[in-house]
Amino acid sequence: MDDLFSDAVKALLTDHCTPAVVRAIEAGQPRAALWQQLEASGFADALVPESAGGSGLSLTEMYPVLELCGTIAVPVPLGETLLARGLLAHAGVPAPRGSVVFGTGQLASDGRLHCAQVRCGTQADWVLVSCGGACRLLPAADAQVQVAGFCLDAQMSWPQAAWDAAQAVPGAHDLVTLQAALYSAQLAGALMAVFSRTLQYANDRQQFGKPIGKFQAIQHQLSLMSEHAFAARMAAQLGLCAEGQVPDRLRVAMAKARTSEAALEVAGLSHSIHGAIGFTREFDLQLYTRRLHAWRQAAGSESYWHDVLGQALLDSPEPLSLDLMRTLTDVVV
Repeated sequence: MDDLFSDAVKALLTDHCTPAVVRAIEAGQPRAALWQQLEASGFADALVPESAGGSGLSLTEMYPVLELCGTIAVPVPLGETLLARGLLAHAGVPAPRGSVVFGTGQLASDGRLHCAQVRCGTQADWVLVSCGGACRLLPAADAQVQVAGFCLDAQMSWPQAAWDAAQAVPGAHDLVTLQAALYSAQLAGALMAVFSRTLQYANDRQQFGKPIGKFQAIQHQLSLMSEHAFAARMAAQLGLCAEGQVPDRLRVAMAKARTSEAALEVAGLSHSIHGAIGFTREFDLQLYTRRLHAWRQAAGSESYWHDVLGQALLDSPEPLSLDLMRTLTDVVV
């Protein structure tokens, strides 16, 4: 992707998505000002074809923007909306204005459609729900909403009449894999943000007359953080390497497994280096480490995607696991 595009997104997010704004939206204040800036910029239509008024970019080209959503801890579903509008446009369904998130639904015995956990559901205007092999677009305003887990996530349910009347999206769509690709990129961004902030803190914090980053034990912890953060970033980039709008499931499995695995390690090491201050509400570190834990579980944790990779290895005609890894990681640029 042209650096001018990603630089423009970064400039907008840096100006309008400060830690104070993130805290305010998490506390329940309206997101309208931030979302209006994002909507007016046109960035949410980057994956929509040019013929439909978008930029016509590919998933691979959008990686830097999705990573930025994690680096800056964006509290609105910009990444989800990007992917959802692209999917809808390529399926021939007009993409609605407003934010769109993903949900996995079940029709309960009472006739209602239930989505147990919709990521960023409290900030959504629309929910693209997969249920029983069908995919439909439902208005969030018609849903019964309860906060679930992370403060921006929600349990959502609709009457069966709303599901029956909802806009259907033609074709078969693997929303879980698409979400996993997104959260891999956002995890990579948050991991790099946590590492860079921790490195800066270790260089600034003085103890016994010198920065704590000069002590060998801290240097060892920082080196482990660096290893996890950069390996996760490379895996996330591979997960988004795709022609068009559909990511490769096994590449996404590798990306999500590696980034989720890194989330636990990096969050723990960072808080260890920061000590007590890292756990305080006033300190910005928690804005990122809470997201590491939330996104680690989103669309399947590392154990889920390890199982996917393991089954693929058992089913693969390749005689060695190394051959399968070469297939996944050898990307033609």
